[in-house]
Amino acid sequence: MIKIKRIYDDISPEDGYRILVDRLWPRGMSKEKAKLDEWNKSVTPSTDLRKWFGHRPERFEEFSQHYQTELENQHDELTRLREIAQKQNLTLLYAAKNPKINHALVLKKVLEQ
Repeated sequence: MIKIKRIYDDISPEDGYRILVDRLWPRGMSKEKAKLDEWNKSVTPSTDLRKWFGHRPERFEEFSQHYQTELENQHDELTRLREIAQKQNLTLLYAAKNPKINHALVLKKVLEQ
């Protein structure tokens, strides 16, 4: 099972494998408190795409398309993450404030395809 969750949310045993999928470390979060299994920057949006998107709702659809295109170059990494999800729960952690428009939603969708 693959789920997404804000890194600031409480840790749960159901999280399983906890992976931060943000390029930048979340403000105010210590590495000890995050309790990560992994910080994976290779499956995050490029810096240019992230800055262009700026979490603007009107850009989310176009951002999603561009991000999915970027993810096509990460075939091996996506395969590895899918294999983890087959063995245990996989929680994609993100720091964005809006749970309805963020890159973790797009990454989850790609991983589940």
